[in-house]
Amino acid sequence: MSDPRDLIGYGQTPPDPRWPGGARIAVQFVVNYEEGAENSVLNGDKGSEAFLSEMVGAHSHPDRAMAMESLYEYGGRAGFWRLHRLFTDRGLPVTVFGVANAMAMNPQAVEAMLAADWEIASHGLKWIDYQSVPEDVERDHIAQAIALHEKLTGSRPLGWYQGRTSPNTARLIREEGGFTYDADSYADDLPYYHQGQLIVPYTLDANDMKMVAYNGFTEGEQFFRYLRDTFDQLAQEGGRMMSVGLHGRIAGRPGRARALARFLDHVTVSGDAWVARRIDIARHWMEVHPL
Repeated sequence: MSDPRDLIGYGQTPPDPRWPGGARIAVQFVVNYEEGAENSVLNGDKGSEAFLSEMVGAHSHPDRAMAMESLYEYGGRAGFWRLHRLFTDRGLPVTVFGVANAMAMNPQAVEAMLAADWEIASHGLKWIDYQSVPEDVERDHIAQAIALHEKLTGSRPLGWYQGRTSPNTARLIREEGGFTYDADSYADDLPYYHQGQLIVPYTLDANDMKMVAYNGFTEGEQFFRYLRDTFDQLAQEGGRMMSVGLHGRIAGRPGRARALARFLDHVTVSGDAWVARRIDIARHWMEVHPL
């Protein structure tokens, strides 16, 4: 049975989240770790990756695409570590959306995430499009992702974000039963409950993926301005949450990292923000606004 749509939500009077310390806005930074688990014949896929890289509009090939592979490799080799330095130097918390197969290929990165006390949520088993994947296969991939995640990190993931979902994903996550929150939604500026599952919505606009899209930002200043304006608007409204999506192979590039650093400092000096991991926001919401 398909999930019903809700186009009303909180309407004109959203609830007061009562963020800790009287903060006007909760800010949540996500570092997506996908590199190595993208589409590749090396991973048993039918072709190469064609999504979310510097080669906008690339096509999938039924063989290895070496340029595409190297663009993804940059994220693990260099970009992740640049983002890691930006956040750890400032002592800012992060949630990682970690693809299990990608993390397995870079244990040093996983160790660094854990040492920094970053939350590692599950980003699925593989970084592929699940839109047409059979339900039983997707269910098995979710189970494999949880098991591998626990092996790599020492604990099961409490947060979930598939990203490229199927019509079955949300239901399968509810049925699995072990996730504190599901982030596979872009439907609100605040957490909400759906079919008994807490949803902590994510973002595709305040996201560095817009740097590698036809309708996106062409350089760092545009990215910074958009993040700043989003933050300032939500802080002015008060009682809102802002997610920021990042990738090592995108925001981890030097010119974009400078723009991100400026935004981190803007958030820090504002005095308006509670910067938190996604699991912390989820737990706070469940305490203040229980199901």
